[in-house]
Amino acid sequence: MVDRSIAASDPAAAASGKGGVAIRKLELFRIDVPLKKPIKHASYERTSSENLVVRVELTTGQAGYGEGVPRSYVTGETIDSTFQALGSSDWARTIGKPSSFAEVVGRLERLSLPEIDADPRGMAGNAARCALELAVLDAYGRTFGESIGRAVELADVDGLRRFDAPRGVRYSAAITAESRRKEIVSAIKFRVYGFRDVKTKVGVVGQDDPKRLETLRRILGRRMDVRLDANEAWPAADLLAKVAPLLRFRPSVLEQPVAHAEVDALADLRPRLGVPVMLDESLCGWPDAVAAVERKTADVLNVRLSKCGGILPSLRIMALAHRSGLGVQLGCHPGETAILSAAGRHVASRVDGIRYLEGSYDRHILRANLTRDDITFGYGGRAGPLKGPGLGVEVDPELLAAMTRERREITYD
Repeated sequence: MVDRSIAASDPAAAASGKGGVAIRKLELFRIDVPLKKPIKHASYERTSSENLVVRVELTTGQAGYGEGVPRSYVTGETIDSTFQALGSSDWARTIGKPSSFAEVVGRLERLSLPEIDADPRGMAGNAARCALELAVLDAYGRTFGESIGRAVELADVDGLRRFDAPRGVRYSAAITAESRRKEIVSAIKFRVYGFRDVKTKVGVVGQDDPKRLETLRRILGRRMDVRLDANEAWPAADLLAKVAPLLRFRPSVLEQPVAHAEVDALADLRPRLGVPVMLDESLCGWPDAVAAVERKTADVLNVRLSKCGGILPSLRIMALAHRSGLGVQLGCHPGETAILSAAGRHVASRVDGIRYLEGSYDRHILRANLTRDDITFGYGGRAGPLKGPGLGVEVDPELLAAMTRERREITYD
């Protein structure tokens, strides 16, 4: 039996003792994250982001936080479905009583949800799994004095290219499908502030993409890496005709040009497009990644922690891409708070071979955040690795309460 006096004063000592430390309580939060401006693309437009936050509390009293961004049009999840998925299992029993951080990582590598296992695309519970995984890693990371980034080093993933030590990273800029004036202002800012790559939306109804790209390329200059994101905008039958007028602007990659229902058509169309293809909405779980490799429908895979199930499942997909000669983008969902921004930073600073990096847009996109730590990227998209145990950022309970629209608590015996 763990000595409670030791647990209170030194959680790591208690955890390393006989039996380790277990999960005592799980709290689920439906939060509404306000955005500074609408985010619009061919599939959706939003002015706020409804996210899932999970708080895990251990028997020592140590807590950790995780986040997922369920999107019905991406993984089929809603906040209600994530609440149901996470409320229907005994996670204290599943995780057990690990006595080291390596043991925590090992147990999480085997963690799945029934919803994921039952889904042919392996995605139906991914946002829920991501939030739970991050909360567990944060809580136990703080207990054992380990960074969440340490999980990247400990993960048993064949072929994953990792740095010997955490490194600084550079994030991409993004130009959303806004008014012409706002797009021009954004392009000027990104060039002045030294970004090396920019993504812009295409395929939005009412937009003249060749005219937009002509203006943007002129402002951004010849050296800027410009990639296009169509968000499933075009039918496969029209794809060659839609892309042809855009090639003269030298895009480096075209993201998700067709709906997932037609993704197999890319096996024939991709070599004829004249631009590499990245999958996003068609890459939401391990089966999707395997299909992309086997059917040759992609040149680049856009891995996002929430849609792919968390850090450990995402690492497996990245490793498959590395082994298969495909490029990797570590992306993000618009509306992610500092929790997912921090998680993405830990992965990006430790995994080699990430061609494009999105995220840490925090103060540029959000009207409010869950932490008082500001980990928004700096000049030219540069950002350093995070330090400290767990996520490396502190969730403020008052800020969380202000955004919370619904809360559910599950206590384990």
